Amino acid sequence: MAIDENRFLADLHRLREFGASGVGKGVVRPAYSDADIAARHWLAGRMIEAGLEPQFDPVGNLFGLAPGRSLLLGSHSDSQPEGGWLDGALGVIAALEVARSSDHPVSVVSFQDEEGRFGVTTGSAVWSGGLPLEKADTLTDAAGVSFGTARAAMGDLAQDFVDPARFSGFIEMHIEQGPALDAAGDQIGIVTDIVGIRDMTITFEGQQNHAGTTPMHLRRDAFQALSLFNTRLNDRFRNVVTPQTVWTIGRVDLHPNASSIVPGRVRFSMQWRDGDAARLVRMEEIIRSTAHEVAEEQGMVLDYGPMLGLEPVAMDQTLRLALEDGAAQVAPGKWRRMPSGALHDATNVARHLPVAMLFVPSINGISHDFAEDTAEHDLIAGLAVLDHAVHKLAGPAG
Repeated sequence: MAIDENRFLADLHRLREFGASGVGKGVVRPAYSDADIAARHWLAGRMIEAGLEPQFDPVGNLFGLAPGRSLLLGSHSDSQPEGGWLDGALGVIAALEVARSSDHPVSVVSFQDEEGRFGVTTGSAVWSGGLPLEKADTLTDAAGVSFGTARAAMGDLAQDFVDPARFSGFIEMHIEQGPALDAAGDQIGIVTDIVGIRDMTITFEGQQNHAGTTPMHLRRDAFQALSLFNTRLNDRFRNVVTPQTVWTIGRVDLHPNASSIVPGRVRFSMQWRDGDAARLVRMEEIIRSTAHEVAEEQGMVLDYGPMLGLEPVAMDQTLRLALEDGAAQVAPGKWRRMPSGALHDATNVARHLPVAMLFVPSINGISHDFAEDTAEHDLIAGLAVLDHAVHKLAGPAG
């Protein structure tokens, strides 16, 4: 059976309705929210219609299982707090369309909490064994809700974890979430490797005090410590990083966050990404030494949260070449090989299975925003490449 482009697009738009923001095509579907759980129920129903057996595992990862050993396709269906309609969702719906139109056994997965409400690709990290469930349950979101409490919202749906040994490999289709393909007019990106990531929180605790009566030279101002740390860090990274290396302080919790009070505490996220594992280690050393130096100079108590992270991962050559063959057929002269600067569930799956990824363009490079979008003809091209790769991997005899 041939893939049905209209059915694929209709399902993609239907999934968008779960948590639709009312702003463009954006969605608000964070992990374990009512919208996320409703979407997973709907996906389970579509899996049944496709002849797959749906199975929720203890953390809410949803698998649609083909009989016997199969190739696994998919991504995630949760969103950022303010997210786009394609991030993750595209890979799940493309997988579903290929599975129900293929003569070869194909299973589908929607991993839970890829967007990191509680950590780094939490659902696939637990499933792959990279994050023990008992440790995951202690992770908390920005509101202080624990992972263990949140996953209880799945109710009695949870069954056992699916054995990775039943799958022969994993392919994840995704939007690029960057500007390279769109700027060049390319339709398809075949991923060569996924960068590694490190993520932790840092806390500077000084002394809360009156903003009008405390002399500047006597202040132990937590925000000034953060400002100094950021300035020195950027300078010290200069001779260590490459143009592809990135680092971000993305969340800052300042206490007590009042205009007439010298802030006594700041807790902030520190995240860095690179394709070289040794460079990630060196960056951590610089981060910790800089934080220690600033804390001593500014009279701060320094504390760190748990270190979360994943190592860089190279894509499997056999799977990658099948995708490249599909790209050459579907988008001749309009595809490229490229690394992934964004993190994906494929990184965790690689602990057990050969993995590969393909990208389609993000218009203007926008993602993690309500304005995220991709032209429909590019979505269809990506689906066709994925379908071609599945047939090639199965071989002429099926």
